[in-house]
Amino acid sequence: MDLSKIYSPRPDWAHKGNFGSVLVIAGSKLYSGSAALVGVAAARAGADLVTVASVERAANIAANTLPDLITYPLRGDYLSAKHFREIMDLASLRKINSVVVGCGLGRHSQTLLAIRKLITKFSVPMVLDADALLSISLKPEVVFGKHIILTPHAGELAVLLKIGQIGVDFNERMERAKQAALKYKSIVLLKGHIDIVTDGQIAVTNNTGSPQMTKGGTGDTLSGILGALLSRGVGLMEASHVAAYINGKAGEMAAGGKGESFVASDMFDYFPKVIGGFYVE
Repeated sequence: MDLSKIYSPRPDWAHKGNFGSVLVIAGSKLYSGSAALVGVAAARAGADLVTVASVERAANIAANTLPDLITYPLRGDYLSAKHFREIMDLASLRKINSVVVGCGLGRHSQTLLAIRKLITKFSVPMVLDADALLSISLKPEVVFGKHIILTPHAGELAVLLKIGQIGVDFNERMERAKQAALKYKSIVLLKGHIDIVTDGQIAVTNNTGSPQMTKGGTGDTLSGILGALLSRGVGLMEASHVAAYINGKAGEMAAGGKGESFVASDMFDYFPKVIGGFYVE
């Protein structure tokens, strides 16, 4: 994949914010590293500004992981409706171009409600992952008319469709991914050994990746890359295909040297090789 059109040289007089401002709403007391993984991935994937809104423990971890991130700690142990106004004011202040919602937020009923409330108010492109997928499965119409990418694995896709287990058969996965894209009027990026990106009609696949990427956090990094690409004005389908490629290729490279010791954060060392080098195969 040739990435040079997306990551073309920046003009000499470019200024802060020209290449995107991403808002990350992720993390909880239990899943305290998710916000950091999403935020760092977004920054390393080229976004000029990344703002992380998360509960205090997760926000502090994100700030300590990469001080370049703008972090806004929310009171409490999980996202709830009481944080709504703070987050919307923050989004306005930061002049955001994209939002990533869901990673590590948890499944508290108040969190699921808050996710839907936030989705209804954002007009910029959004990436919905993990617990945000469970939230919208309870009320699909909240995403109608929005510019959204859904990033389920097979289990989450089954939740979105309210069906039983989805296996590894490629044709079944393709059919179910298209079904979900049509149901939610969104782009679906179904993660797996072969990633599937579809709008319900057309579909493309991605074959980069490694079995080591079953380690927790690799979906968070994918969401961060997506947020960065959307913030730079890349279209939903193209962003999904490119992000799947970048995430998978960085995972391949990292896993090749780490083996069973691979963890998701190892991938950041390989982003420059994939992105900065305009990796071409």
